[in-house]
Amino acid sequence: MKKLIALFIALALVCSLAACGSDQQAENNPTPQTATPAAENPAESTPNSETEENGKVLVACFSATGNTLTLAEYIADEFDADLYEIVPETPYTAADLDWNDSSSRTTVEMNDPDSRPAISGSVENMDDYTVVFLGYPIWWSNAPRIISTFLESYDFSGKTIIPFCTSGGSGIGSSAANLHDLTTDATWLAGSRFSAGTSRETIVDWVNGLEPDLNVTAE
Repeated sequence: MKKLIALFIALALVCSLAACGSDQQAENNPTPQTATPAAENPAESTPNSETEENGKVLVACFSATGNTLTLAEYIADEFDADLYEIVPETPYTAADLDWNDSSSRTTVEMNDPDSRPAISGSVENMDDYTVVFLGYPIWWSNAPRIISTFLESYDFSGKTIIPFCTSGGSGIGSSAANLHDLTTDATWLAGSRFSAGTSRETIVDWVNGLEPDLNVTAE
């Protein structure tokens, strides 16, 4: 009987030692964890095509009477773009806009190529935009001097600029070409002139015609 009991004790001791060895081996050699492929996490693997591939669109405009601003709003809606109105620190009065008065503010400014009317406010994160629509009225066959102030206030390197203007009869002419030298390493597309009250449909048709030359997609 004593021998039988001793045999059982020996067997139990052997099993205990074997179990310990197995546990120790498992601790030293843990089962490898399978990494979750990046593709299984949509939030990390799916790029935002509008911002990462195509960039953002800014529609910037100066509008003394509201005509240019209306067209700018049409463009901004079409591209779901940001709209920035270029507002002068000192607003233009009706007397300032009297082109028949040789001493009016606008006449004096347009006769001075170095005039740079101050702007109230600024564009936040200009670096985020790859395309800039630039709108203005035609004054004395040119863009208002405040547009020069705007262009000289930012770095437009690598951006595409599309000018558009409003006037009662004068075309965009050389108004846009005269602005090119105010930017460095920017791509300028041919602009277009519109009359006050131009329909939204006309503006949308113009924007859609530009798409092959732009790295953005209209809505």
